[in-house]
Amino acid sequence: MDAMIATKDWLKASWDAGKDMLAPLAGHVPGDSHAPTPLMVPIRSLGPSYRERITAHLLQLEPADRYLRFGYAATDEQIRRYTHQLDFDRDEIFGIYNRHLELIAMAHLAFAEYPEYKQCAEFGVSVLKKARGRGFGVRLFDRAVMHARNEGVSMVFIHALTENTAMLKIARNAGATVRRDGSESDAYLQIPPASFDTRMAEIVEQQFAEMDYCLKKQARQFWGFLAGVQEVRKGVRPARHQSTE
Repeated sequence: MDAMIATKDWLKASWDAGKDMLAPLAGHVPGDSHAPTPLMVPIRSLGPSYRERITAHLLQLEPADRYLRFGYAATDEQIRRYTHQLDFDRDEIFGIYNRHLELIAMAHLAFAEYPEYKQCAEFGVSVLKKARGRGFGVRLFDRAVMHARNEGVSMVFIHALTENTAMLKIARNAGATVRRDGSESDAYLQIPPASFDTRMAEIVEQQFAEMDYCLKKQARQFWGFLAGVQEVRKGVRPARHQSTE
C-alpha cells in the first residue's frame, strides 16, 4: 500500500515538473498587468469527429456572447443547426483546449463557396467567459490568417456587430479596414501570399498542438486510472476489515 502511494506521488511530481516545462511562455496584455497572454498556444485543427464538442462549446456561451458571435440571440436549436451544417471539407475549424480537454476557444475560417470568390474567407471566433483575457482570440485569428495565406486567400473578412468591440479590436490591430453600417460593421484584411516560412510555421504549430493534445489526453487517462484504483481500494478496505472479524 505504501509503495503504491509513493509511486503515485512520484508520478504526480514528475508530471507537474514536465507540465511546467511544456507550458507556453507568458507575457502580458498591454495596459493590464494581471492578464497573462501566452506567446505560443497549442491550436488544433478540428475535423468532423469533433462536431459534438464544438456544439457543446457554443452551447456554453452566455446569451450576450451568443448575440455577439452570431449577430442574433441564437437558441440552442439554432446553434445545433449551425454546427450540423459545418463543412469540414471546405472550411477550417481551429480549437484551443484546456488541461481537462474542454474546448474553451474556437475559430471558424469559412472559405467562399463559389470559385469566383476563392480568394476570400470569413473569420469568426468564440471564447468561453472563463478563458478570456489570455489573448486566445488574437492567437486564433493569427492562426487562421496563416492558414488562409497558405490556401491562396488574399482577403479575410470579419462581419460583426458594431458593439462587438473585442472582435473589431482584433481586426484593427491586425491592420484591417473597418467600415461601420449602423449596428453592424465589416472588416477586411488584405493578406500577402504564402511563403516558405508560413508553410513551415503551420506545420510546426500543428505538430505542437497535436503533441500537446496527446499529452493532455494521456494525463487525463492516467489520473482517471488512478482514481479508479483508489475507488477499488476504498471498496477493498471494508471487505478486508470484515473478513478479520
